[in-house]
Amino acid sequence: MKFKITFPLIVLLAFVSACKKESLEIQHKEFTEHSFYIQAKIATNFPELFENGSKSSYTNGNVTLPSGVWAFNNAVIGTSSLDRKFGAKSARLQSTGRLTMLFNVQGATVVSFYHARYGSDASANWELWASTNNGSTWAKVGSTITASSTTMTLASFNVNYTGNVRFEIRKLTGNRLNIDEFKIEQAQDATSRDDNMALGNPSGSVTDVNLPNNYLLVKPQYCLSYNNAQGIPNWVSWHLSASWKGTAQRCNCFTTDNQLPSSFFRATTAMYTNSGFDRGHMCPSDDRDGSDADNAATFLMTNILPQAPNNNQQTWNDLEAYCRTLIFSGYELYIISGGYGQGGTGSLGGTTNTINNGTIRVPSNIWKVIVCLQAGTNDINRINTQTRVIAVDVPNNQTVNSQPWYNYRISVDQLESITGFDFMNNVPAEIQSVIESVTDGTAI
Repeated sequence: MKFKITFPLIVLLAFVSACKKESLEIQHKEFTEHSFYIQAKIATNFPELFENGSKSSYTNGNVTLPSGVWAFNNAVIGTSSLDRKFGAKSARLQSTGRLTMLFNVQGATVVSFYHARYGSDASANWELWASTNNGSTWAKVGSTITASSTTMTLASFNVNYTGNVRFEIRKLTGNRLNIDEFKIEQAQDATSRDDNMALGNPSGSVTDVNLPNNYLLVKPQYCLSYNNAQGIPNWVSWHLSASWKGTAQRCNCFTTDNQLPSSFFRATTAMYTNSGFDRGHMCPSDDRDGSDADNAATFLMTNILPQAPNNNQQTWNDLEAYCRTLIFSGYELYIISGGYGQGGTGSLGGTTNTINNGTIRVPSNIWKVIVCLQAGTNDINRINTQTRVIAVDVPNNQTVNSQPWYNYRISVDQLESITGFDFMNNVPAEIQSVIESVTDGTAI
């Protein structure tokens, strides 16, 4: 907890002393009305309010919630008038029920949530447990707690986890138990915003006006190689972790990139109008919503290429969303994307080679390479022969959505052969030779 230094020192010291219990229980109304409480950094997609899921049977099953997938064992999402809750729903456990996170967060300093006995039931005893090895083994956190009140009461546990961790609530004895507003606080970002081109420069791009078709642009949000003759990027490279995520709104502010030399061709948003193709982001808007400036950068036209609507809005969008599920499961990603070939099929039908009177090439295929690492530091040195790498080669047409994105997976070696690029060239060659030869087969 942090405090505004506006109270007499003796009052502050008394409050700190009172906070030194291992598990604090504070009434919800009292807690939220303390003006000197400053909220710590909350883990992404927390607190979990249990409002956006449904489960009416005590039969064991998984529920997908905004924070991630939870296992509800002998538990339901309660909606009755007897359920103690702050919104329309809360979790309810009976017998020896459990609520288990099936995903990790990166680090935790405080875990807190509200608990109460259900309806007119007698008291219930429960415990908080944690796992730092993906649920293989668990350790009890703090002491056993008794839910003896029908008023929602806050339980707060001071913890010190810096890596992957997930939590589980275990009901032990007694009657039915309600749980609501599960929150994980973090002292600081356990993941960071790393070098967008850390894994290498696949085309040897440089910022040189004499090389206009392989011109390097370095931005805080991503890096790219621009092709002046084609009016689109050769490739765009970016890092993605939970630290890049936030609440900034999509700006829809497609803008000419004035970072390009004045002698270069500069695409405008109007050049795509009525072309039959979407303004297809390479680095997605939703990968850069940590601030308005980050989000606006993804709408620069050097990050855009002509993409068939069914590709952009369905197949490609599903792949982008999948990448974001990985970062909320304890990973950070290095991604590079672009297009190759010429001639795509947009909403107007037929084959279109260029738009805007030949100044913007329409790729025949859109590709992406994704390197997946457990969130951490010293990233290059953590890549090994077991590192997961996803490469996709997706036709740029209107029938591509007849198959899911993962049916378009190929090996990095195959993609290098097609594009002529050298991906991951900062990774040791002996590791590259292994991970680039394999087509990702992880079940989605």
